[in-house]
Amino acid sequence: MAISIHPSVDHGIKPGASDFAGGTLRCLCTDRPVEVRVDSQSAHNHICGCTKCWKPEGALFSMVAVVPRAKLQVTANGDKLEVVDPSAVIKRYACRDCGAHMYGRIEDQNHPFYGLDFIHTELSPDEGWSEPKFAAFVSSIIEAGFPPERMDEVRNRLRELGLPPYDVLSPELMDAISEHKAKQMGITPGSAPAAEASSASASSASAAQPAAAAAPQAESKSNGGFLSFLTGLFKKRRA
Repeated sequence: MAISIHPSVDHGIKPGASDFAGGTLRCLCTDRPVEVRVDSQSAHNHICGCTKCWKPEGALFSMVAVVPRAKLQVTANGDKLEVVDPSAVIKRYACRDCGAHMYGRIEDQNHPFYGLDFIHTELSPDEGWSEPKFAAFVSSIIEAGFPPERMDEVRNRLRELGLPPYDVLSPELMDAISEHKAKQMGITPGSAPAAEASSASASSASAAQPAAAAAPQAESKSNGGFLSFLTGLFKKRRA
């Protein structure tokens, strides 16, 4: 029997709809469910093994996507929301009754993910959300108690599902984070000597930690490549 990853992918991955323009997320409560409206297609949907993200009962991984912060609003029963861990970089707003995480938000304007909210699209009854395309922080499931000797089994199953397994984020996102950090340090990507470029690239790993990494420090708040990269992505999806 194949190992179970997440109920949304265990039986195959359904492609998202190119013309999908958003939907409503609902918590698991039958009484006064929290509702969050998202007026955008999601991007960079992926399976995540970190111990901070919300997982459906019995799931080995979570499923997480991002949307523009300006496109998300709480539309019903927001009084039930509370931040799970106020000290975390990502402030995860969860329903205090059922525990479902409705969205995650970063308030530090210097962080490469600032301007993006994190959502779990399986909380929406609407069909068409972008499909997961990779698995991040795979080895972190060991921290939740998964047997290390079975990790090859997990990675093989992820590959069978078409989800390349990474122990950080996907190469595309890691490149974008490094570009953002290089610009914060006043480096023009492509112009630095090899040794300096290697240092800038290595520093991106701390920014990519799933929850508790310290936010990067910089004077510039608007010159980062990552948000520009994502803005372009959303424009392409709307075109």
